Amino acid sequence: MTMQLVDVREALRQALDEEMTRDPNVFIMGEEVAEYNGAYKITKGLLAKWGPQRVVDTPISELGFAGLGVGAAMTGLRPVIEFMSFNFSFVACDQIISNASKMHYMSGNRFTVPIVFRGPNGAAAQVSCQHSHCVEAFYSNFPGLIVISPSNAYDAKGLLKSAIRNNNPVLFLENELSYGDKMEIPTEEYLVPIGKAKIVTEGTDVTLVAHSRMVNLCKQAVAELATRGIKVELIDLRTIKPLDITTVADSVRKTHGCVLVEEGHRFAGICAEVGFEIIEHCFDFLDAPLKRICQKETPMPYSKELEKQTMPTKEKIIAAVLEVIA
Repeated sequence: MTMQLVDVREALRQALDEEMTRDPNVFIMGEEVAEYNGAYKITKGLLAKWGPQRVVDTPISELGFAGLGVGAAMTGLRPVIEFMSFNFSFVACDQIISNASKMHYMSGNRFTVPIVFRGPNGAAAQVSCQHSHCVEAFYSNFPGLIVISPSNAYDAKGLLKSAIRNNNPVLFLENELSYGDKMEIPTEEYLVPIGKAKIVTEGTDVTLVAHSRMVNLCKQAVAELATRGIKVELIDLRTIKPLDITTVADSVRKTHGCVLVEEGHRFAGICAEVGFEIIEHCFDFLDAPLKRICQKETPMPYSKELEKQTMPTKEKIIAAVLEVIA
């Protein structure tokens, strides 16, 4: 197998291009995806290759083009709808929640909605509180939606291809600060299965669970803890819903301790759900209470220093691990 060094941005572009080649029903729609090559250049070159019928620029109207996408999916097409930021998806909430997620159920299985909503999720650098929401816990609350949040280029490409082929509405959550992260991926086609977590590093002392950009922050903590002789098992959830609790629970049964990390808020967040499922599945194996490292319960500040205090950090993760294994 030959490999290529690409960043997350290029991995996503390859996934889109390959799926458009494979299936003529796949098309892309969103703000600046065509003439401008995408706000983050994910769709660079795709308009020139596929033309304006399959790479469609839209007005600044998320509710409108999300609804167009749902209707197109119901009639047999496979739209990939780009939100310039998932913060802007709140404008399209009614289409995503009331129509995309419920149509299969409400139509008695007569309609499927094979649509992917994708774009950056969570905080970037100093974009303040109206542009820093983490939406995975919010959207995971609604049956009928698949929620995916990859942490690296390999998973981003393989999971996006799987998402486009899936017959259900998928929210594909990327991260602006990770678009430039590089790694080697195969030049040959591959898929990553939806609903399967990944053990990033194996360990015996404590389990560390994260997703998206927080996985890379956890890697830094794992490396530093290794210098102290502490072996951490790091799990990347990859898919938020459906959740692979089996992989997490098996790890906790081995390590007898767990720290959960997410960029989103603590109350009713992903850590809260994963933590409760750990209690349900393997409470008797825990030697210490679960610990959560999350964004503080405050809107995201603009100040760089206050932003750092609000967000999870390597130091906070290390301190939580040390407390659990103590």
